[in-house]
Amino acid sequence: MQIPSRPRNGAPIWRLALLLPVVAAPVLAQPRGPVTPATAPVTSSGPLYYAYAGAESADKIYRIRFDGRTATVEREIPIGEFAAEMEGPHGLAISTDGRFLHMTTGHGFPDGKYWQYVLGPDTLAGPGVLLGTFPASIDATPDGRYTYSVNFNLHGDMVPSSVSVVHVPNLVEVARIVTCTMPHGSRLSPDGRYHYSACMMDDELVEIDTRTQQVSRRFHLAKGKEGPLPADGGEMLQMWIEGARRVSKGQTGDPAEVGYPAMEGHQHMMAPATCSPTWAQPSADGARIFVACNKGDEILEVDHATWTITRRFATGRGPYNLGVTPDGTLMIASIKQGSQIELFDLATGRSVARIPASTTLSHGVAVSSDSRYAFVTSEGVGAAPGKVDVIDLRARVKVASVDIGPQASGIAFWKVVPR
Repeated sequence: MQIPSRPRNGAPIWRLALLLPVVAAPVLAQPRGPVTPATAPVTSSGPLYYAYAGAESADKIYRIRFDGRTATVEREIPIGEFAAEMEGPHGLAISTDGRFLHMTTGHGFPDGKYWQYVLGPDTLAGPGVLLGTFPASIDATPDGRYTYSVNFNLHGDMVPSSVSVVHVPNLVEVARIVTCTMPHGSRLSPDGRYHYSACMMDDELVEIDTRTQQVSRRFHLAKGKEGPLPADGGEMLQMWIEGARRVSKGQTGDPAEVGYPAMEGHQHMMAPATCSPTWAQPSADGARIFVACNKGDEILEVDHATWTITRRFATGRGPYNLGVTPDGTLMIASIKQGSQIELFDLATGRSVARIPASTTLSHGVAVSSDSRYAFVTSEGVGAAPGKVDVIDLRARVKVASVDIGPQASGIAFWKVVPR
């Protein structure tokens, strides 16, 4: 269900848009700390590949250059507004035309935001936009006009949360769509008509029609209960939404912003998850949706037309994020608990490689536009550096790795540059 968008103080969103440029002027003038270029020489004669990756515990974004043999950090971009806060760049997506980087911060004060950067100079395009609680994964429509961010609500009460829709030209949240508990993964179909996310605690796949900004379909992923669900989420979800409106005096219908008081202190009752999905990835042609069951150690293939499960892919321990090659031949999975990168042949459904990651806790996946390489982040533990591994998708081996800041997370592929 779509609900009106309002900031924390209840002011209309247009008022926030007017105030933020004044408040955020120091951020627009200069990121927190200097942008740091790299000095590593180019060592190969092939094309150059570029990706951007975030490190949550460093509050930095890194521009990665891969020359066919060596991966280097070409630039470090400090992010955030508050020197005393670890704001945590989490979700990254790049516009189809390669002009803009869309990024979410999961933390901050009071919560994270949506940010837009101009690629190349890597400067902010405008002030941050308040979203829901703990914005996480993000994607952008092919026309570049909207972004969709799941509000994961990592630290709040275990209640239903939402997906935020931002109108990119105006930097305004235009819709807040309540979906489920702990939504994660945010991917649009190739034509931009549908948005997909997964519900870690509710074992659901959620489809949003981007023309109406409403949930159009749901699919239950729990073992033995697989199948379609009511699009409106049922009576209980509606009670949470109405409770949030009542407690907030009409300021929000997002239960995550209100918590348990939305149901007079009662907790949200859920069956134990058997799938615990963390990602939903449409195929290159949009005909199928692949869902990573992090708890179930498998990936489910859901047919878009019939809305049924058509295949199951057994994986290593804990599939987390997914990517598919633009040519439709391979699926790449980060295997978080197993600290691996797994490749699947989509024609046969077979796992064709399990590649050890360079450090623990594999996380984000990005694929080059020519289907040649995958770029995969791994978080590391504590103060250990995060890593970006480069996987040759023809040879099916790791060919390069580079250190970035601790808790490497989201990653997005930028461009291929011929030489």
